[in-house]
Amino acid sequence: MKNFKTLAFALLITLSHVIVAQKSVKINTETSKINWIGKKLTGQHSGTINIKEGNLIFTGKKLSGGNFIVDMTSINTTDLKAGKGKEDLDGHLKADDFFGVANHPTAKLIFKTIKVKSKNTYTILADLTIKGITNPVNFNMVVTKSTAIAKLVVDRTKYDIKYNSKSFFSSIGDKAIDDNFELNVILKY
Repeated sequence: MKNFKTLAFALLITLSHVIVAQKSVKINTETSKINWIGKKLTGQHSGTINIKEGNLIFTGKKLSGGNFIVDMTSINTTDLKAGKGKEDLDGHLKADDFFGVANHPTAKLIFKTIKVKSKNTYTILADLTIKGITNPVNFNMVVTKSTAIAKLVVDRTKYDIKYNSKSFFSSIGDKAIDDNFELNVILKY
């Protein structure tokens, strides 16, 4: 009986060190940002998209989960000055042949698996939903005390965004737009 009590006590002590509470921290949508870059044969455009809401989950001090929702209606081109060119591009990106924001006002990213790559850097597999279509994406995220930074490269054609894609329109010439676009994400919490 004494051995059983000793074993039970040792097991209890061991489990108390293994069990670490999860903590969800809310993303500050006012100070967080997403910068995008879209490239084409003759140049590129850049801009921003706002984060609507989201959180990161930590187990102890390690990132263990997260998700966020992006406000697609906030697409904003920043490399063009206010005027017809900027308004035309913003409108075109919101139109059905690109992100179709009238029917799909949000996009979302949900972390599925997280692996430690190095100190403060994680490799994440997540589900990204754009225009109601979900596909997996891989990216690295660097996490500090109050900031998480990631760069995602997204193939727009996987989300039924085929406008001027050389993959679908081989004779498009210099009007081709790259299938991939970049998202540089800075999450503050």
